[in-house]
Amino acid sequence: MYIIAGLGNPTFQYAGTRHNIGFDAVDKLADSFHITMNIKKHKAICGKGMIEGESVLLMQPQTYMNNSGESIRAAVEFYKIDPKEELLIIYDDISLAVGQLRLRAKGSAGGHNGVKSIIAELMTDEFMRIKIGVGDKPAGWDLVDYVLGRFDKEDRVFADEGVTRAAKAAACVITHGIQTAMNEYNGNK
Repeated sequence: MYIIAGLGNPTFQYAGTRHNIGFDAVDKLADSFHITMNIKKHKAICGKGMIEGESVLLMQPQTYMNNSGESIRAAVEFYKIDPKEELLIIYDDISLAVGQLRLRAKGSAGGHNGVKSIIAELMTDEFMRIKIGVGDKPAGWDLVDYVLGRFDKEDRVFADEGVTRAAKAAACVITHGIQTAMNEYNGNK
């Protein structure tokens, strides 16, 4: 079984923000593979289903971004999965152009508080991830205000394309492995 978790913040006020692009990617995956997101478990909204013949649990942690690890750890322990091989996290990255993807098999949090929380809770940085670019904050902007802000009309188009590609990349990870998905999706727009 794979766990695919998109990071974001719960409640309507955060819907559509840069920080919630991980939630958007999970919604796209759920739609693409007809998975209903109606299970409340592991401090998350979840959906169980199949992607390309593999059993998956899609997750949107409801713990707020900075405590995402609590939810992820609960699911990892419940399903007894190996985070290195069966956990995929999708989240926003300000160091990438809007909509650009970067897949990794492991690595540091890179300053992302949601990923810091996951690393702290799992006590490892060895889990797969898909970063979706949301663009760098403009000079003089506060980082929190920027990531909790919404895309303008032009950037929303690129963000939506990135979300669609991230969902396809997640399916590729499950069917062909992280290395093949990295080769196919890293850096391309």
